[in-house]
Amino acid sequence: MSLYFAYVMIGLAIAMPVGAITVEMTKQGLKNGFMHGWAVGLGGMTIDVVLILALYLGVAKFLALPYIQMPLWIIGAIFLFMLAYDSIKNADKDITLAGEKVNKSFFSTYRNGLLVAVSPGNLVFWISVFGAVLADSYSGNGANQFLIVALGILTGILLHDIGLLTIVSLSRKVMNRKMIKWTSIIAGLLLFGFGCYFIYEFYIDLKDLIV
Repeated sequence: MSLYFAYVMIGLAIAMPVGAITVEMTKQGLKNGFMHGWAVGLGGMTIDVVLILALYLGVAKFLALPYIQMPLWIIGAIFLFMLAYDSIKNADKDITLAGEKVNKSFFSTYRNGLLVAVSPGNLVFWISVFGAVLADSYSGNGANQFLIVALGILTGILLHDIGLLTIVSLSRKVMNRKMIKWTSIIAGLLLFGFGCYFIYEFYIDLKDLIV
């Protein structure tokens, strides 16, 4: 149990820094409430679970190849640019104030979480976190340890998401439509910035590959 709780804390620590998922969760949480913000987080965690399974099955070495990672930088940047454009263009749309009925579909926000999570940064994170236990993952004890580590980190991320969205939901009750609109615009700019960072990382990898 101590190993599990240790990795719960690691999951919390990893989820704390503001990233693209956090930005999208906060935006959707403010515009459409707790469940839609959480849908983004669930979308991100779906990719996390898929990556955990891929790592367990030994796919990590393929994900670490430059020829695999480089296209993902571009794909991730395109997804983020699309979300940034939508966030800014529709900043004053799909806003549901506290107490109003939400018309936006749960699946659409879940899909946004999937799109944001498909990024090399996310892949590199999982490869690095689970690299230490991959060597023993095919033995009996190693497999059990891998599962405990995975569950611990996912629990930590889940606790972070719930805590963040609880704060967002409480803040939403005192925010008006204009404040939420500008929050959506700022979120769009941040997502655009993350997309530019992905392009920069692609350029660095390409430069290193050529040299």
